[in-house]
Amino acid sequence: MKVHLGWALVSALMLTAGTAQAQFQKPEDAVKYRQSAFSVMGTHFSRIGAMANGRVPFDAKAAQDNAAIVLAMSKLPWAGFTPDTEKVKSRAKPELWMEMTKVQAGADKMVAAVVALDAAARTGNLDSVKKAFGETAATCKACHDAYRE
Repeated sequence: MKVHLGWALVSALMLTAGTAQAQFQKPEDAVKYRQSAFSVMGTHFSRIGAMANGRVPFDAKAAQDNAAIVLAMSKLPWAGFTPDTEKVKSRAKPELWMEMTKVQAGADKMVAAVVALDAAARTGNLDSVKKAFGETAATCKACHDAYRE
């Protein structure tokens, strides 16, 4: 029981530390952070897409590895959407800053789709990966269409 309580405390402290790390020195740092997270996520997502779309042979292990990275990265960019970054030049449309509740809902939907993609990749079944990839890609496209120039 004491061990579980200890781990719970460590976990809580790590979450608090993550919040503190979300503070950026300059607004430009927050923009670079979110763009970098999206870039890494997009690179690994594209590797899954190449398999799902038949451009490269399906490799279950590679799909699993890439999906795990996409999953880890999917939770990171959102800390970089701070109010002080609204004026920093980026590809974000002005509407994004006025509709942050919708943006957060889209982010939540994307993360949920990525969780499903990771689970599908772990099955090693190409058809499951294709389906989950398509659903995840749709969540990305919806946000890009609405909020990215």
